[in-house]
Amino acid sequence: VQLQASGGGLVQPGGSLRLSCAASGFTLDFPAIGWFRQAPGKEREGVSCLSSLNDITYTSDSVKDRFAISRDAAANTVYLQMNNLTPDDPAVYYCAAHLGHSSSYALCHDGPTDWGRGTQVTVSS
Repeated sequence: VQLQASGGGLVQPGGSLRLSCAASGFTLDFPAIGWFRQAPGKEREGVSCLSSLNDITYTSDSVKDRFAISRDAAANTVYLQMNNLTPDDPAVYYCAAHLGHSSSYALCHDGPTDWGRGTQVTVSS
């Protein structure tokens, strides 16, 4: 199982980024998959998660209306579109999956079975 995250970088406040997570070793037709983030000195947070069984999503209140998770089943890839980025959003963002269930809510709250490497998001003018 591999989860390859990409798309992080430096963006100005109010800007946008799209993170990608390419999954290999399993197919996105059942597992829950999503994005977590961790900033220095803060706890890791489940940002947005998706059920690849039924496309039900969960998004944290802290980013709701600004971030959106989606998937491309053919590409076995999950995306996180991040709009209107603020100084509260910088962190290392991780793609993660739970291969044992397909609950987006459970993944974001209870954690995954598999982690990918993180990608850094920096918001600065």
